[in-house]
This record gives sequence, C-alpha cells and structure tokens, in this order.
Amino acid sequence: MTAEMTAADRAVVQRVLAERQAMPGALLPILHDIQDTLGHVPPAAVADIAEALNLSRAEVHGVITYYHHFRSEPAKGTVVQVCRAEACQACGSDALWEHVSQKAKNADVTLEPVYCLGLCATAPSMSINDKPYARVSPNKFDHLLAQLKKVA
Repeated sequence: MTAEMTAADRAVVQRVLAERQAMPGALLPILHDIQDTLGHVPPAAVADIAEALNLSRAEVHGVITYYHHFRSEPAKGTVVQVCRAEACQACGSDALWEHVSQKAKNADVTLEPVYCLGLCATAPSMSINDKPYARVSPNKFDHLLAQLKKVA
C-alpha cells in the first residue's frame, strides 16, 4: 500500500481483500465493499486489489472508471443521483439534471448520473443519499433539499 491512504483506510482494504479475494468474480464485490465503507475507492488501493486478484492495475482501474457508481474521491455533502436513462429523459430528467446542476454549484452537493434506478414507471427519478425518489420535478427537488438542510 502507498502512503496516500490512512492507516484506517488501509485496514479496510486489507479486511475486504481477505474476506472476498477467494470468491469467484470478486472484483465488483470488493469494490462495492470498499466504497460502501470508505465512500470511495482510493486510487492507492488499486495496486493492492490488482495484486490480490492477479489482475493488472489497468484492469482494476478500468472497472472503477467504467462504472459511474464508483468514485475515486470521497463525495462532498449530499449525494444526488439523477437518472439519465431513456424513460426518465422522456419524462423530463434533462431539465431536472440542469436544475440540480445549477443548485449543486452553490450547495454542498455531489451530483452523479445514474442509468436506471428501477423507477421507470414513475419517472423522472433520483436518489438522495441512497434514498430513491420518484416523479421528481425541479420544485420537488428544491423541497427535498430544503428538508435535508432542516434535518442537518
């Protein structure tokens, strides 16, 4: 491991690798466990993951960068994911994306695209801090964000 990770992060990565590296198709479960625990997959962990799974660093990095779910840096504040799939686009997610993008510039928000939250029948959809919301308009988003600020 490189010095770029804290000792606590290093311990998490080593624990996850010890628990999962022997399972078939271990790469995605390992990446999910690390991100679920740390909030991101530290770039310094890529070499260790690759070594544990007998993969190249490029293969591990390629998976991390291919899937929008994984991030290499911790998210800031509230994580907002707006569905960008066709059903949501047909119901107005492009306007919602633009609205949230503008709000994210002035708020403690990490905005991420997702390509299906499984709420197609109630589009457009989004998740805020992993909680799904359906039929979201720009006004509804503003209301949800305001409610989050009141709780915080």
